[in-house]
Amino acid sequence: MSVITLNEPGKELLMMGNEAIARGALEAGVRVGAAYPGTPSTDIIENLAAVASQMGLYVEWSVNEKVALEVASAAAFSGLRAICAMKQNGMNVASDYLLTLNLVGVKTGLVLVACDDPQGHSSNNEQDSRYFAKMADLPLLEPSTFQESKEMTQWAFELSEEVGGVVILRGVTRTSHARGNVVLGKLPPPGGKPYFDRTKQWLTQPLVPKHQQLHHTLDRLEEIYAQSPFNQYLGPERPKLLIITCGTGWLYSQEAVELLELGKKVGILKLGTTWPLPSRMIVDYLKKTERILLVEEVDPFLEGNVKEIAADFSRKIGPKDFFGKKSGHVPPVGEMTADRIVDALAKIFKISYSARSAGYEKRAQQVAKKMLPGRALGFCAGCPHRASFWSIKNALQMDNRQGFATYDIGCYALGRGPAGYYQLRVGGAMGTGTGLASGFGKLSKLGFEQPVIAMCGDSTFFHSAMPALVNAHYNKSNLVMVILDNSTTAMTGFQPHPGVGRNAMGDEVTPVEIEGVCRAFGAKVEVTDPFDIPGTRKKLLHALEDPEGAKVLIMRRRCQMLKGKDEKPPYRVFVDQRKCIGENCGCDRVCTRVFKCPGLIWDAKEGKSKVDEVICTGCGVCADICPEGAIMKEETK
Repeated sequence: MSVITLNEPGKELLMMGNEAIARGALEAGVRVGAAYPGTPSTDIIENLAAVASQMGLYVEWSVNEKVALEVASAAAFSGLRAICAMKQNGMNVASDYLLTLNLVGVKTGLVLVACDDPQGHSSNNEQDSRYFAKMADLPLLEPSTFQESKEMTQWAFELSEEVGGVVILRGVTRTSHARGNVVLGKLPPPGGKPYFDRTKQWLTQPLVPKHQQLHHTLDRLEEIYAQSPFNQYLGPERPKLLIITCGTGWLYSQEAVELLELGKKVGILKLGTTWPLPSRMIVDYLKKTERILLVEEVDPFLEGNVKEIAADFSRKIGPKDFFGKKSGHVPPVGEMTADRIVDALAKIFKISYSARSAGYEKRAQQVAKKMLPGRALGFCAGCPHRASFWSIKNALQMDNRQGFATYDIGCYALGRGPAGYYQLRVGGAMGTGTGLASGFGKLSKLGFEQPVIAMCGDSTFFHSAMPALVNAHYNKSNLVMVILDNSTTAMTGFQPHPGVGRNAMGDEVTPVEIEGVCRAFGAKVEVTDPFDIPGTRKKLLHALEDPEGAKVLIMRRRCQMLKGKDEKPPYRVFVDQRKCIGENCGCDRVCTRVFKCPGLIWDAKEGKSKVDEVICTGCGVCADICPEGAIMKEETK
């Protein structure tokens, strides 16, 4: 039984931030949840999906974030509270509809949770989603604690209904994935029956009055926010310095002030309602001091907006000194930490402070350099993508026309580095690989002669790559689309997708056959097992040599992380020490230096390669790539 379904008001539990958001949605009476998986937001919908049958919910993994927002909106139009979750990249996808939905409005509470990833721990950027709230004139809330994550989610539904629009709740990696104490509230009984009122037209026309109405709503929100308990102040009545912060900066700022013993000099104003800002309340605090430090994660969103308020009320508040990202006191990129705020305060107050002595830091670096081996990011042992990239590398070399690969987002994006033999050259977003390849494939009329392979994952195919493939066929673009089908959305936690045959709630559904879809689009389609190295290479070469239109090669093998849970290793793999010639082999240890499966290790003392039987999954691919035939595989019984 999930802890988020406990109906024990007052009980205190340890919860992850995303669990607290899911619990807050349940306490608010949510009935529908939709998302496309993306770390750090994934756990919100995963938690709701796990209790969907028990709590009478409908929860789905949608094919992309725009569709997820549309599914959630349909519920909100029909009188049901709904939640939609996504990471920062997903906001780009959803914004196409979001910037229309803001003008349409909603009937019942609709909360969009956008989880940003400062430092890009599991992302290709550290984009700040808050700008979408300002662009769309929508209310924005930012929890600072785990309790707030729950309570603010509940309030977001109420606020959505009060103003008749979407409310954006912004999380970040540390509030999403860290854990803290959360006091449970009461779970409501199941809600009513959905009904769409046909007498009302949910249209954006006329545009100007709708847009004007949004600005009137922003004025109302300032009044509402001024009374919000999620905005609070800690510190002296007349501080020498005022920290204005939000999100993770609240606890980090308290820690920094305590470390420097500045409690009698520094005040901290925490804002949970960050768009629109409660300007009159902020002006009251700006009057109390001449120096202000802005602390937030990712971009200077709060900083810029507070400065706008200061400019508007400059005659009332007088001249101020602002410190933050623009002044260089707070780093403009990366995650916020207590140490970063300590550094900023130390500079402002001219305090000499060091958490550790210089000698300690130097010694720690020396020990780390000596004891911790450098490790490049790589695929798991037995990952089919390693074999796929091996075949792509060899096929492009044999083709010998300076071919290259484009890519989008997924585990296979590691192919940019040594894990994929540096085969990926340009890409970046979901579906981008195929869109770029479609463009490159039309340059032959202008003298372009290099073949292009578009790398795409199975989940990404459904998310964004299908339109690009249609575009390639329609415009007769010459490309090879390689779909790495590992039967899951592996990068974000093995969520199902339309090709798997199971939905978010665990129900069996009819899978969508990728090859059938591609053929329907007009592409020439082949399917291969990436562990069949010779066969895969042959099919790739054949596709590269075909000068006409879009070709699709589906490299299909289930993700080893899933396969290993319910299937035993097919082979026992070992190295015949008599045959292994180590550094004198092929390209100088082709198995451990080039192929780089973590199940293969190099024994420098013996000058031989070995198999780590703890890590090895028994796929046997390394036996096929060893030039000397020194790697052996025996079928397991």
